[in-house]
Parts: sequence; C-alpha cells; structure tokens
Amino acid sequence: MSETLPHKLRSDARDNRDRILAAARSLFAERGLEVTMRDVARRAGVGPATLYRRFPARQVLLDAVFADELRACAAIVDDGCADPDPWRGFTSVIERVSVLNVGNQGFVDAFMAEKPRDSFTEHRTAALAKLADLARRAKADGRLRRDFVIDDLVLVLLAGRGLAATPAASSVPAARRFAALAIDAFRASEANDPLPRGAAVAARLARS
Repeated sequence: MSETLPHKLRSDARDNRDRILAAARSLFAERGLEVTMRDVARRAGVGPATLYRRFPARQVLLDAVFADELRACAAIVDDGCADPDPWRGFTSVIERVSVLNVGNQGFVDAFMAEKPRDSFTEHRTAALAKLADLARRAKADGRLRRDFVIDDLVLVLLAGRGLAATPAASSVPAARRFAALAIDAFRASEANDPLPRGAAVAARLARS
C-alpha cells in the first residue's frame, strides 16, 4: 500500500500536468495571449491551486506550451542559413515560418511581443541575428533587393499574425500565398521602386 499510493500520486500529477498543457495549447492557439490562467484551469478541469503548483508563473506555462514551436522555429532558421543558396534559404524561412505561425496565434503573439526580457527574447534575438547574416549573403548574391533591412522581415511576421483569423481549412494555403507575395516584394529587380524609410522594429524587439 505504501508503494502504491506514491505511484498513484505521481501518476495523477502527470495526468494533471498533461491536461493543463493540452488545454493551454488549445486555448493559446485559438485565442492568443488574452487567455488567462483561470481559463486554462477551467478548460483542463483542475483547480487554480493545482495549476499554480505545476506552473507557478504564467511565463513558466508559456515556456512549456510553446517549447515545440520554439524548437521548430529555430530549426527552420538554421536550415535556411545552412542552405548553400542564400536566396533559396531566405525564401524557405519566410514560407515555413509563415505556415508554422498560422496554426498558433498565441505563439506568434508571445514570440513577437515587446515586453521585459524572457526566454522568447533570447530565441528571437538569435534568430534575427542569423537571418540578418543570411539576408546579407542573399544581397551579395544579387537576389535580394539592396534596400532590404531586417525590419522588413519583422514587418512580414507581424502582418502575418492576422492569418490566424482565417478558417482552419484555408489557413495554410493563405499562409503560403502571403509568403509568396512577401518573397516577390523582396526579390531584386530593376523595377523595384525605393522603399519608404523603415521603422526600427527589430531593434525595439531586441531591447525588450
């Protein structure tokens, strides 16, 4: 009996944690970061005390919920940077990240939010530094327009947040078309008109 009870308690704790994470993933994907801890507890069918025992702070829950997305995002950037063709690598990042983000409004909100430094800031800063170098190589190769700055890519990511509102059946095709439009705008061409002065959105995110 003394061995069975601790085992059951551990099993119940794992079940509660799994239910909380499943509920949080679903809610954040559907509604973004407006979801409260109480919403998560209610969807998971646990009390607030149980939720806070497993995840004592909101950021701890966000880190656990979006761990897979952070790894996927980092892999996409690394794959693009490793491509020997920098333009192909650059465009693959835009398309794959657009498709990744359309399925989870909360992840995009958390990743792009301007807020005090947290685990997302570290990932974002590293990704933007790698992509800035990839863009430099694509420019040198003559495929990326000369007046591109990394802020332009951040603007595409910010604009893509609206795709989460599209119906699920058309969200991925919409993300791919949006990415194709962005890629076409970034392509070097004699027909390129000069761009307006940019906003320092990337630097502002790096300082968050």
